[in-house]
Amino acid sequence: MTSSLSQAAQPVIRGRKAQKSRCPIGFARRFLDHRFGQEIIDLGNLRPADAIGFMEHVLTNARRDKTVATHLRIFLQYLFAYGATASNLALSVPKTARHWGARLPRHLSPEGVEAVLASVRDNQRHGARDYAMLLLMARLGLRAAEVIAIQLDDIDWRAGELLVRSKGKLHDRLPITVEIGDALSRYFREERGPATCRTLFVAHRAPHRPFKDGQIVNAILKDALSATGQKPVTPYVGSHLLRHSLATQLVNAGASLDEVGDVLRHRARSSTMIYARLDIDGLRSIAQPWPVAGGAL
Repeated sequence: MTSSLSQAAQPVIRGRKAQKSRCPIGFARRFLDHRFGQEIIDLGNLRPADAIGFMEHVLTNARRDKTVATHLRIFLQYLFAYGATASNLALSVPKTARHWGARLPRHLSPEGVEAVLASVRDNQRHGARDYAMLLLMARLGLRAAEVIAIQLDDIDWRAGELLVRSKGKLHDRLPITVEIGDALSRYFREERGPATCRTLFVAHRAPHRPFKDGQIVNAILKDALSATGQKPVTPYVGSHLLRHSLATQLVNAGASLDEVGDVLRHRARSSTMIYARLDIDGLRSIAQPWPVAGGAL
């Protein structure tokens, strides 16, 4: 794009200036230049992926992430109000903009995950319990707090379902695969012991009480990772490492971000945006269609 904006963009830019907008004119030019380059500007061809791609580009070295997102959102909202775009592209800019400039969530390779699982599975002392706990996180994406909260009554063997007590006091039913079923059965047979409580995973030592928090899961994962000889991908090894690894595997296997969000049970689509850098094209599946004034597109 030349230094002077095309006739299509000039009225919009001038309109923002006339209203003493918080959005710098230079920022708007920068966005349009990134999208169209030397081509003729056609605001009607702007898509959610264009806004997302610009965020990716700008936040590579940006510090004021919120400012970048705010400026872009304001400009896109004005384009929609002005009638230059058919949909409100500002909706494609996540509320928590800092995620776009951050690195991808630390994760293990598929081989690394399997090595960790094998490490705890083959442990003759506490292998059955620890393996079942980590397997639930690696295969179903459970959080540590969700794992230790599982009750015996949450397992429906006939239906092959597991009731998960999720964040926000919400409950989800997830499938018990053959692999997970075998792991749970082994734990019941070999290690659970004569616990009187209804909590599934309990301490090995009498009186076999349930765990107070998810730190036990973090400790198990940290020890298992160390046993495999893998270098920690982050200074703090937490249970979300397996959750992030699962999401990364799904995206790399071709799953859309919408599908990843379903597996991880995200209540808001913005929570899944941290994996967008893996698959920019996949953003179209969650960014379109956008609602417009007067009805659907």
